[in-house]
Order: sequence, then C-alpha cells, then structure tokens
Amino acid sequence: MKSLTYKDSGVDIHKADTLIDGVKSRIQKTFLPEVLNPIGGFGALTELPKGYKNPVLVSSTDGVGTKLKIAFLSGKHDTVGIDLVGMSVNDILTLGARPFFFLDYYACNSIEEHIYKSVITGICDGCEMAGCALIGGETAEMPSMYQEGEYDLAGFAVGLVEKDRIIDGSRIKENDVVIGLASNGLHSNGFSLVRKVFFDIHHFDVNAEIEGMNERLYEELLKPTRIYVKPVLKTLERFDVRGMVHITGSGLPGNIKRIVPEGLCAKISLSTERIPDIFKLIMKLGNIEFQEMCSTFNMGTGFVLIVPKTDEEAVIKTLSDQGETAFSIGTIEKGPDGEKVKLSLSTD
Repeated sequence: MKSLTYKDSGVDIHKADTLIDGVKSRIQKTFLPEVLNPIGGFGALTELPKGYKNPVLVSSTDGVGTKLKIAFLSGKHDTVGIDLVGMSVNDILTLGARPFFFLDYYACNSIEEHIYKSVITGICDGCEMAGCALIGGETAEMPSMYQEGEYDLAGFAVGLVEKDRIIDGSRIKENDVVIGLASNGLHSNGFSLVRKVFFDIHHFDVNAEIEGMNERLYEELLKPTRIYVKPVLKTLERFDVRGMVHITGSGLPGNIKRIVPEGLCAKISLSTERIPDIFKLIMKLGNIEFQEMCSTFNMGTGFVLIVPKTDEEAVIKTLSDQGETAFSIGTIEKGPDGEKVKLSLSTD
C-alpha cells in the first residue's frame, strides 16, 4: 500500500491556499481603515472607529438556505454571496447599527475554482453595498458531507450603534406610520416551498420561460437580497425612526409583531399592484392561500420603517431620492394585547 496523503482523501490544502491567495486582492478592496491585518492570520484585527461616545456592538449570523439549490441547478453562483451578506447586515440595521465587518464560512465537497471565486466575489460585492469589511472566514473541504459541486454558506456580521441611538421599537406610538421598502423578489426565504411548487409539483426546468415572467426561472429565483444599509442610515441621520423590521422568514406579520409594543397593533394593507408577479405565480401554481403566502414570503416588501405621521412624506422622498421604492403600508393603532398585526389585501 502506498503512503497516503490528505489529498488522497479528497482534501487539497495547496489548491485551497492558492485559490484564497487569488481572491485576497478582491477581499482587501472591502477593507476599512480600522482593519489592521491582512487576510490569512488566525484572527482578524480591527480597531473601533473613532467618533463613538458609547458604542454598542450588534451582531447577527445567517445563511442562504435552500436557495443554494437553485445555484447548483443553474450553475450561477455570483449572487448568493450578496444574499449571505444581506441577510445579516439588514438584520443588524434594524437596531440602527452601521455594519462594520463580516466573516464567511464556505463548506464544500471539494473546491471548484470557478464556483469558489464567484461566491467570494459576491460576498465582496455585498460587503461593499453594506459599507463593511470582509475581514476573514473559513473554507472547508469535506468530501463525505456534500455532493460534488455543492456547498453551504454561513455568515457573521458585526455592527456598531451609539447606545442612546438604539432602535428597538419601544418608542413606537399610536398613529405612527409603517413605511415599506420594495424587495428584489424572493430574497432568501421560502425556497423549500418554492422548489416544491416549481420542481416537485410542476417539474419545470430551471431554464424554463414561464408565462407571466420576463426572465428565465433561475434568473428570477436568484435575484439577490436587496441590501438597505446605506439609504436607511442616511434616513436615520435626518428623521425620528422608531422601529425597523427586516422582512425574512414568517413574512410581514411574523416579523413586524416582534417590535410592536404591547397594547398596539400594526394595521397593514398590501396592495395587489405592489406584489411582484413571482409571488402571484407561486400562489397560483401551488394553490397557496394568501395568509400562508404572507407568513412565508416578503410579498414585495423587504424592509419596514415606523415613523411619526408628520415625517411620512419626507421619509418616503428621502428614501426614493436614494434609489429605493418606498411606500406607506399601514399605521399603528391601539389593539388588544397579543394581536400586534392585522394584515389585509387591497386592490387599490
């Protein structure tokens, strides 16, 4: 029997090191002045940004979920990294935090160069959209854990907010207005149901051109999570934002209720015109009830701000001026304890 090496078991350390070296320059473009050491150390060193009086660290971790299955089927891997960043930075944004740095975890059967570079480039793109640094991560080859060509992703974001500027919903009042920001389609939630509808029940090919869609199926499904960081932070500089919500799994009702104080209720009205066609198609093909759709998907609203009624028009204009599609979707009213969200569908 010949002498075995780690490579014989399916793990090529040299190849991994070479590929990581090849993307270092792209990763370093995300660096902020506070990053003190290059990629490749046992840990990443960062200084706290100057100017904070009483900084609080805000953190979040997430993955991309079974949306990755669409990337595997289509061979398109350049946007799931944006999803990875977006899921965490949008979460910490809800507390008023500015994303500071991000770390990723990439695990696969064996590293395939074009896939790896596409994914990492997408993560770098997402970090630049969020204004944070990709300061490190982990790449793991695990031949017995994943199928050939498949991988999994996880990410970890840390941000900063002044202690007296934390936004947690506690200041939400009756008559405040709920403002929605348009999503970029499905984002990264509900894909187990999406795959069941399109592939298990109707047996569509991932390249299918379906009536009612302007793009091929995989192109629609792989639209990346919209990162709301920069326009929302600009809005926080000017207005009294009392609550914010990232609309992920459990949709509008399940996420908004997390910040509404006891005794109040968010009365939300979704306009059919603002619900993108992809959601209507899923609802039709899967024979899915409206309430189930709203409890699974964002339905076209990816982020929510709650502000005083007097600031409604100015906040919408400020967000619109920065390229967002912003619109009022409801108001805060008195309500019985426990019923924190009332959702209805409008045809206006």
